[in-house]
Amino acid sequence: MPRPSTPRIRRLLSFTGVLVGVVHLLPAVSAAQAPASLHRAIDEAAAAVNDQVVAWRRDIHEHPELGMQEFRTAALVAEHLESLGIDVQTGVGGTGVVGVLEGGRPGPVVALRADMDALPVTELVDVPFASKARAMWQGREVGVMHACGHDNHVAILMGAATILAGLRDELPGTVKFLFQPAEEGPGGALPMIADGALENPRPDAIFALHVFPGPVGTITYRSGGMLASSDALRIVVRGAQTHGALPWRGVDPITTAAQIITGLQTIVSRQVDLTEAPAIVTIGQIEGGNRGNIIPDSVVMVGTIRSLNPDTRAQVHQRVERMAVRIAEANGATAEVEIDLGYPVTVNDAALTQRMAPSLERIVGPGLAIAPPITTAEDFSYFAEEVPGFYFSLGVGAEDLRLVHPNHSPRFFADERALPIGVRAMASLVVDFLSTPATSPEG
Repeated sequence: MPRPSTPRIRRLLSFTGVLVGVVHLLPAVSAAQAPASLHRAIDEAAAAVNDQVVAWRRDIHEHPELGMQEFRTAALVAEHLESLGIDVQTGVGGTGVVGVLEGGRPGPVVALRADMDALPVTELVDVPFASKARAMWQGREVGVMHACGHDNHVAILMGAATILAGLRDELPGTVKFLFQPAEEGPGGALPMIADGALENPRPDAIFALHVFPGPVGTITYRSGGMLASSDALRIVVRGAQTHGALPWRGVDPITTAAQIITGLQTIVSRQVDLTEAPAIVTIGQIEGGNRGNIIPDSVVMVGTIRSLNPDTRAQVHQRVERMAVRIAEANGATAEVEIDLGYPVTVNDAALTQRMAPSLERIVGPGLAIAPPITTAEDFSYFAEEVPGFYFSLGVGAEDLRLVHPNHSPRFFADERALPIGVRAMASLVVDFLSTPATSPEG
């Protein structure tokens, strides 16, 4: 009898996706924030810089760049940060940019992150600044578009940097600005971390936002698993080839693969506790055979595994391997299982989330809501594994529902009225974090 194989686990820097889904109303939270004078200064400065933020966003949108090719965007960011008197390091983890702003008084260190890359998507949005960019992707020429909204992220963080630089003397601490490449793949967070982006000084917390097609100007978040892990799955089922009219003379990997696919669906529905965290096992590709009257030697299945909890993630990996191998054994076949680790679960630190939610409530009031878990992935997760993180979503959906399309769509449209809200949110998180000490679990 064939021996069960052990899945080969390796790290892949790949894949993220669309932010969707709102909402359970947020329970009331008590404010614990910076002085009102700082909030008024942020609000006034956000209004003053908004035209420039819009201009940056449109310029970046019109000139998108794929992951690890964000040379123009990075140069634009670096030039602006330097003009603000911020200490700038370029080429971090590839094309990343890190800025360090030291406040007028000593205190904690907080980081803000924006991703800069676009997608291999041909834009179909009718706006004057629509992308006409082309680039090579996997050996062929494609259109390039900010179909996930990262142009908004960069412009928002540039605006927040402008405001915070203007408040430098009143900041009790240090701010790090992380402009990251390649979030859409191959992944820019780990290379930036390896290049020292979280050192000298090391942040005490890190914040990030992502635009999504919800009601314009709303903000959603959740404590714990905000976005799923994303792991690539490959299963090779090996049988014994024979004539399709004589199946008993071989071992059929196709019927075996079919049983494995059915069995895999019971892992989530029957073998893990879904009250703790959702999980997904999807087979999206299957290939085997080349004639209708030949049972082939092997079948290859390719899919994805998602989870909102690190422990559930590990359980699902183990059960997928066991399920595939043992079903194959029962049919006289063998199964080789490979699970390539992609982005981890994006986990919002519970204490930090509770502490910072009042900052967002001040900005949007009843527009703040608890989001359901999101089963797409984000490599902000790597930053949040290193230091406590807080990641939230900003609604940029237009009032005209004909313009509302999901992230990654060639028709994705971002309503620019959300930009000053994002700027105020990021700047307010910084001043509130630096100005307000953390409380103990006992209060």
